[in-house]
Amino acid sequence: MKTTDATRAAGLERLAAFTPRMGRHYTAGRNFDLGPDRHKDVSGLSPYLRRRLVLEEEAAEAALAAHGADGAEKFLQEVLWRGYFKGWLEHRPSVWTSYRDGLWRDLQALERDRGQRREIAAAEAGQTGIDCFDAWAQELVQTGYLHNHARMWFASIWIFTLGLPWRLGADFFYRHLLDGDPASNTLSWRWVAGLHTRGKFYEAKAWNIAKFTGQRFAPREQDLAVVTEGLEGQEPKGLPSRSPLRQPRVPKPDAPSLLLITEEDCCLEDFQIEQLDLRGVIALRSAHLRSPGSVAEHVLAFEHAALKDAAARIGVSCEIRQAGVERDLAKWAVDLGAEQIVTAFVPTGPLRDWLDTAEPSLQAQGVDLCEWQRAWDQAIWPHATAGFFKVKKAMPRILGQRQLV
Repeated sequence: MKTTDATRAAGLERLAAFTPRMGRHYTAGRNFDLGPDRHKDVSGLSPYLRRRLVLEEEAAEAALAAHGADGAEKFLQEVLWRGYFKGWLEHRPSVWTSYRDGLWRDLQALERDRGQRREIAAAEAGQTGIDCFDAWAQELVQTGYLHNHARMWFASIWIFTLGLPWRLGADFFYRHLLDGDPASNTLSWRWVAGLHTRGKFYEAKAWNIAKFTGQRFAPREQDLAVVTEGLEGQEPKGLPSRSPLRQPRVPKPDAPSLLLITEEDCCLEDFQIEQLDLRGVIALRSAHLRSPGSVAEHVLAFEHAALKDAAARIGVSCEIRQAGVERDLAKWAVDLGAEQIVTAFVPTGPLRDWLDTAEPSLQAQGVDLCEWQRAWDQAIWPHATAGFFKVKKAMPRILGQRQLV
């Protein structure tokens, strides 16, 4: 996907092109990974949905209009998965903290383990000798995308066959995926490893890979580990208790404001910008915060282009800056004479961590950090307390609440 594609116009064009296939074609073909440039029965919308260049609500509305609730059921469920994972992590932000801190420990251990460094390097370069795994590693690095089924197979082989730390695999994905999202990526890897739903894990099987790659790959059974249990023994028994959903501070109308655009939501024209006394607009580059390691250039470039597009659509003069020293945020606001910073809701993840670290300096300068929250998230997140079934069961109510059915 080219950087020039990182616009709302390009996302809506892709949405319109795929809408005819959101029904029976998607239901029948969504699990088949036919290889790069042949992903015809999946939408390729995820880099746009992740940044809200295209809204989940728009995708759901298009599917319903074209295929009805029954015909589009599978596609609608997949759209809701993204909201489910975000909401689940909002209820349990300590799971993100555990991943973040555990990744640091894994990276420090890697520095001391030359053998594991060679194994990780071979896995990331696609040089393990497992043909399917190696092809997926190379596709990810080259394109920034992997089919969802391939992501599950890859993660299972990484964890159980190669015996590599799951957080380092999640970090590899997060550094390269154009649609990399802290909730979806972290929780998907945890699910494969058997940490998300205790007692359940994902085992990559040779017959399954052969069938759903259209025989592109035919690994031998002995090439893949037989998995009898997940990694739940590596963490304290049971999931952390749920926290109340964070309630954002609401912007004050007419207060001198700094508008902050981030890749968490690049459709700010949906919000009440005209009510703000705008003193300045900053687009904040934050994709580099995804990892202590090097984030892929195509990820950084896509974010940059998406931020430029978001600013252009609301017709404002905008500076693009990088999230660096956290106290700089307060300085930017004070220099502009702003009493509040206004942005779209920033969920749990690396940018939320950065903003939380910046909060004391904002308070010291009397600057409020305010957020707009989308009704779509407000409709889904209260149901995202356990497994996906609860959200799936509530899907008619959620869609009805948003007046889509």
